[in-house]
Amino acid sequence: MIEPRGEGTPHPLDVSLGRNIRLRRKSLGMSQSALGEAVGLTFQQVQKYERGKNRVSFSKLAGIATALQCRISDLIEGLEDGTDTDPGDNRAALLGETGALELLQTYASVKSPRLRRAIISLAKGLSDQPEEIEPNTDDQPVRARREARTRWRRRT
Repeated sequence: MIEPRGEGTPHPLDVSLGRNIRLRRKSLGMSQSALGEAVGLTFQQVQKYERGKNRVSFSKLAGIATALQCRISDLIEGLEDGTDTDPGDNRAALLGETGALELLQTYASVKSPRLRRAIISLAKGLSDQPEEIEPNTDDQPVRARREARTRWRRRT
């Protein structure tokens, strides 16, 4: 049974369909702009579809499936009642996170088991840390040169 939702809350089916569209698009390395162009939409509309904010009409779904080189059934797989078949299994949601697919593809290209363990250890360590903004030290040499030129000009 589909749970009632609050007004303005995306329907779980729309969110799941959008997630499937995003996963397929990202797996092809296609941008939102390219998908939008292929089906006559703006990238903002593709974003809304992928987030479940707007519903995808059947005709647009057919166009999206064609642009993503898959069948409509591939995009609606697992959407029978709007609930995940295994609530504890959130792999699809994890892959929908920004950068997750790229990280997984890069990880898969690393052949050394030792380096793979190091990547996992690094990611775990970073996930425990609060996000910190480090000062940009790249421009310090430039700043030092500017200050030196300014001092030289003042001498003359």
